[in-house]
Amino acid sequence: MDSSTFFGLSTLAYILAMITYITFLAFRNTAVGIAATVITVTGFISQTLALGMRWKEFSDIGQMGILRAVPLTNLYESLIFFVWCLILAYLIIEFKYKNRSFGAFITPVAALALAFIDISGMSTNIQPLVPALQSNWLLVHVMLSFISYALFAISFSTGLMYLIVRTEKRSEPAYIFWTVTLSVFIITLSAMGLDYLTFKVAIKSQEELIKSFLFKASFFSNSPAVAVVSWLIAVVFTFFIWRFGGILKKIIASFNISPEMLDEITYKSIAIGFPIFTLGGLIFGAIWADQAWGKYWTWDPKETWSLITWFFYAFFLHSRLMRGWKGKKVAIVAVLGFMAVIFTYLGVNLLLSGLHSYGSQ
Repeated sequence: MDSSTFFGLSTLAYILAMITYITFLAFRNTAVGIAATVITVTGFISQTLALGMRWKEFSDIGQMGILRAVPLTNLYESLIFFVWCLILAYLIIEFKYKNRSFGAFITPVAALALAFIDISGMSTNIQPLVPALQSNWLLVHVMLSFISYALFAISFSTGLMYLIVRTEKRSEPAYIFWTVTLSVFIITLSAMGLDYLTFKVAIKSQEELIKSFLFKASFFSNSPAVAVVSWLIAVVFTFFIWRFGGILKKIIASFNISPEMLDEITYKSIAIGFPIFTLGGLIFGAIWADQAWGKYWTWDPKETWSLITWFFYAFFLHSRLMRGWKGKKVAIVAVLGFMAVIFTYLGVNLLLSGLHSYGSQ
């Protein structure tokens, strides 16, 4: 068996875990909850084995040495590693806080990400790096960056959940913020999914995707009627989330997740992720850039947006530790920070040109 077999097993495990966690929330059966945890751990072990095998395969093909052969050279491998970090962070939270409710939110992300790889036609081929990028710094720079991304993803979900349970009135700025944010995420993912189903754009280049296909099945359709209907649906959906957002608050409250727990997890995720991102994403990245291109900093779009992301989380920690901010204010910063992470990770590569190429492979 090769790495793809174990990646397939982990995908099935996360899908099954997602169903089991949701069943656990519905029926509150302890045995079902234990089963969900066991399935998630099994999927994590399978994915860990797959990553190890992929690493060995990359090392054998590239002949670059084990430290330079870390399998994080394209979009496929980076998504795989991000999911691995996300599941690891979730399992730590579950065992620390003795609460399985988060599993119903985290495992769907893992399952959908891995399933998307399988159905989208994304290239899974091993692609050795060009000589200029073959460096031991790849290991620490890229791995630490994605570990911090996973922690920031946790803080995003708990920050958003905190806003949901802490806002009362629909006229509150915080209430409007989280309802619009949640709506935009769901609408964007749905529109992109419609693009894939309509045009099968996953097998095309990223440049062609942006210029010719992105949102062409909905908001930017050549048919004025389709475009108008799409925008109307988006507005109505956003209004629906705003109008009935209180239902989500009741659902989350039923999970035995207290606002204090959410606030603590948000803070700890960023408190751990920030120094990892600072060291691995910025400092080690600058050292690697100097070795590869002769300059520590070139204001490449990825570098610039990484710095913007760093400022978001630096502001979060500064406002909390030095100014005493807690609750809604810092939860909003955590949510905005992860939006910057998403743009740094994917948006820069899809919309801007630069030296980094995860989004284009």
